[in-house]
Amino acid sequence: MALDQLSLVFGALADPTRRAILARLAGGDATVAELSGPFAMSQPAISKHLKVLENAGLISRSRRATARLSHLEARPMRDATDWLASYRQFWEASHERLDELLAELQNSNGEPDARDRDHR
Repeated sequence: MALDQLSLVFGALADPTRRAILARLAGGDATVAELSGPFAMSQPAISKHLKVLENAGLISRSRRATARLSHLEARPMRDATDWLASYRQFWEASHERLDELLAELQNSNGEPDARDRDHR
């Protein structure tokens, strides 16, 4: 996924209304009228949110008879999740170093470290 596309995805996900729209679409396709129901905003305002989601690739839109349906496109969210997961190893290593430091500090204060307490 190109960085620009990733920026569009994160920008779209930054808004709670758009996240709520995506959650609703996870249950199936919906029209603008159906999506605007739970929100205290106009259908044109919802349409603007849908345009942002569409530009980010998070939804696609199609026509069925006279209705224009929005459909969840999950792939960009998976790409964003994969990008975030690449930092998981960094955070896990940071947490391990923190655990080791805390154990050292506890030992220097005369307190048994967690490993010693667990074996009692």
